[in-house]
Parts: sequence; C-alpha cells; structure tokens
Amino acid sequence: MSAVKNVIKDNYNMMLLRDFLRVAIKESGFSHAEISKTPTGTRVVLHVTRPGIVIGRKGAGIRELTEKLEKDFGLKSPQIAVNEISQPELTSSVMCNRLASLIERGTAFRRATMWTMQQIMNAGAMGVQITISGKLRGDRSSFEKHSQGILPRAGHHARMVVDEDIAHIPTAMGYIGVRIRIARKERFVPEFEIRGAKEEKEQRRLEKEAADKEEAERIARTESEQIRLDAEKAEKIDTMEEVEEKLK
Repeated sequence: MSAVKNVIKDNYNMMLLRDFLRVAIKESGFSHAEISKTPTGTRVVLHVTRPGIVIGRKGAGIRELTEKLEKDFGLKSPQIAVNEISQPELTSSVMCNRLASLIERGTAFRRATMWTMQQIMNAGAMGVQITISGKLRGDRSSFEKHSQGILPRAGHHARMVVDEDIAHIPTAMGYIGVRIRIARKERFVPEFEIRGAKEEKEQRRLEKEAADKEEAERIARTESEQIRLDAEKAEKIDTMEEVEEKLK
C-alpha cells in the first residue's frame, strides 16, 4: 500500500474514532482526542468537560473504553488519559454538540442560536460566529449566519485565535449543519498593552472561571442535565422576531 493510501486510511480511521467517541462519551462533554504512538502502545488523550463520567466507578468506564478501542479500532495497547476542559463555553466542539442537542430537543433554531451566542460571549470570548444551514423552515434549504463581537476572518490571527468546529443534526426534514467559530481573547497578542492591565484581566478571568466552574458542578452533573437546563433558559430569552414585534 502506498504512502498516500496509508495517510487516507489513517485519516478515515481517525474520523470513525472521533464519531464513535462523540456518541460513546457524549454525557462527559467530549471535545476532541489526541492520539500518538509510544514505544509501549498508543496514547489517547480525551478532552472532556466532566472526566468522572469517562473514568467511571473504580475505573470501569476507562477499562471498557480501552477494550473497545483495541478491539474495534485496532489500537495497540491503548493508554487512555482524561483531560478536563476548564472553559467549555469557549470550546467550539462542546458548544456545537450543545447547540445540536438543543435543536434535537425541539428548541427553535434561532432561539437556540441566540442562547449559545450569549453563553459564549458571557464566558469572555472576543467574538463568535454561528452558521446554521439546511431545511430550517420549509422544503427549501437555506442558511443563516449570526455574529457578535470581533472575529478575525483571515491571516495569521484567524489561524491562531479562532477555534472552529462543525456538527450535523438529523431532523425529520433532513440534516441541519451547524458551524461555530469562536475567537478567544487569551490567544490574541495586541501590538500595545497598558502596563498592569494584563495581570488584572488574567485575575478577573481566573475568578470568573472558578465561579462558573463551581456553579456548573453544583447544578449539572452530566451533559444531558446541562442541555435540559440550557433549553429551559433559552425559552426565556427574546429572539430577533420577538424584539421587532415589541418595537412595532
């Protein structure tokens, strides 16, 4: 087999593995996996929002997942490590999954989109863009793009600052595609910065992260509980159509 075919096969297997992990450990808030070969086997690092769900009681979840990866995906002696995501609202893959789950639960797509944008910006993002496409309201396919804040579109800053991911939502009318692009402030290096402002912003960010993490752990234990709470809160916000109707 040629080198090109090996690369294509490896990429295809990684795509299948990612799709499997998205479903298998969905409740843990799966973001992405890093896979690397070591002299003793294959190292797999899972980035999730709730590591305890992946590990399971006395490590039962890790053992079951290890056997699955070795048997079904051919990974040699997989060694799984779990890494907790400190800010899930600033991770595009996590927010794509949450937005997809909201729409699957029956939340109107615009209301779900506005709620997701609000969550991302409140977490301290520099900017966000959400694109949703498919048969949104009728038989004809269409797309809507919603943006807020500052989002670099091209160049070095776009490659370094913007985190992007895509999710597909099965509906009765067909699949709906969702793409979320998040610009993170901590990755942006400005030309000039006021002395002392950087330390002050970092302290505020750490305090907000600690408060948000404490509240999330106190309220939602799984991603399903988080989605249920988000759906309830999303129903309370006003969409653009409702705002326009009030202004008439």
